[in-house]
Amino acid sequence: MDGFSYSNIFETKGIEYIAVIIFFAIFVPFWIILNRKVKASRQIQKKLGALTANVLKVPQGLLFSKNHTWAHLEMSGMAKVGLDDLLLHITGDVKFNNLKKPGDWVKKGDVIVEIDRNGKQLKVLAPISGEIINTNSALNEDPMAVSQDPYGQGWVYKMKPSNWIAETNAYYLAEDASRWAAMELDRFKDFLAVSMKKYSAEPSLITLQDGGEIYDNPISELPSPYWQDFQKDFLNQPF
Repeated sequence: MDGFSYSNIFETKGIEYIAVIIFFAIFVPFWIILNRKVKASRQIQKKLGALTANVLKVPQGLLFSKNHTWAHLEMSGMAKVGLDDLLLHITGDVKFNNLKKPGDWVKKGDVIVEIDRNGKQLKVLAPISGEIINTNSALNEDPMAVSQDPYGQGWVYKMKPSNWIAETNAYYLAEDASRWAAMELDRFKDFLAVSMKKYSAEPSLITLQDGGEIYDNPISELPSPYWQDFQKDFLNQPF
């Protein structure tokens, strides 16, 4: 046919086409892997949610210590004590070790129980002095009750206080307790930022991308050094 000429595109632009093919051969698998990671991260965010002051439960009739325990004096003269909601949001579901027995005597600041998450422990300090009258049996049968209802079904001890007024007069109550809880969450964020930098861990599963909020249960899966620092630098506040 007059005027017709044939040219082989692989001879004229072969290098360009080969480069494009190689590019897609590398990019597509990378894109698939990256997309899977993004989806997994979003699923984790959706599952865990963000830990903000708005999600914290702070009953207005309880007294809160700086060590993240609470105490409530009942009409009978007995006092219930337990763990506060912020501590449980930080750790996630825990088991209880070395529970005191009825008849045991504790002094304010003594270790009253050890909480355990996958082999990592924190020591909880007594908010008041007195005699242990009863231990919540539900803690062994259903430890999740504490996380789900820390101020109701999740109480830890009933005690006969020996010096209630003097030992609780500096505790937080009502609106003061709500403000304190919000400030403690901010203090925890600062603690976590320092710890993350100290141990050079991957922060992606702890800090959200938007707003700088942290996930619920932020130290639940972190290694023991974080828990040790949390005990020393955050939880063990002077009474």
